[in-house]
This record gives sequence, C-alpha cells and structure tokens, in this order.
Amino acid sequence: MSFTDYLENEVLDHILGGADYTRPATVYIALSTTQPSDNGSGFTEPAVGSYARVAVTNNATEWPAASGGSKANANAVQFPTATADWGLITHFGIFDDPTAGNLLMWGDLSPAQNVYDTDVPVIAAGDIVVNLD
Repeated sequence: MSFTDYLENEVLDHILGGADYTRPATVYIALSTTQPSDNGSGFTEPAVGSYARVAVTNNATEWPAASGGSKANANAVQFPTATADWGLITHFGIFDDPTAGNLLMWGDLSPAQNVYDTDVPVIAAGDIVVNLD
C-alpha cells in the first residue's frame, strides 16, 4: 500500500514541527479501475450501478493496533450490490470524504476482480494492509 504525497506531508509535518494532523473520524474505502499515482491523481471509481465508497469508522476496533510496522482492517468491507457492470477493479484506496476529499493511501487489489451486475464486492478482513518501514 502506498501513501499519497498529501498524507506523507501531513504525517511529516505532524511529527516534525509542523501543523498537527487530525485523523478523520471516518475513512472511506473506494475501488478503482486504474492505478493511482502518489500525487493522488489517476484514481478512477466506477460511475455506474450503485457504486459508492464504504464508510469505516477510524478507530481501534476497525483498525487494531499496529504490530511490526503493519496495520490491517479487522472487518470485511462490503460494497453495495452492483446494479450494472463496474468493470475490472484493480486497486482500492482510502479517502477522507465519502464523495471527494483526499486520497490518503492506495493499494493493488490482488487479484483484480471484474464486478458485474448483481455482484457484491467484498474486501476481506485483513486484506487492507498498511506497512511502514
């Protein structure tokens, strides 16, 4: 998983003498049909078929304590039932807003998944892994 430049700068400022970063109370898990860039561009969400980001409370229940420089989601993230084909989903991201906002981090969806009408996409517990080293 890759932090975006936005989040890298916020964390560096927070730790090293800049403005404090206030973590969002809720983060929003999103899906993309394209590979994002660290500058936050290139994240292409499906624009059809009842697609919506999924709200996840940003707390220790949903994101248990880090260990060994790694942290993962505790619960599965279930997206709305697709009412049209969403295409080949190749990446996921974490945003600070339900519809716009800042892309905070992103990663590969492995394996990539075609989402068809009536599918219910799910990212399993433990599959969103954030590493720092």
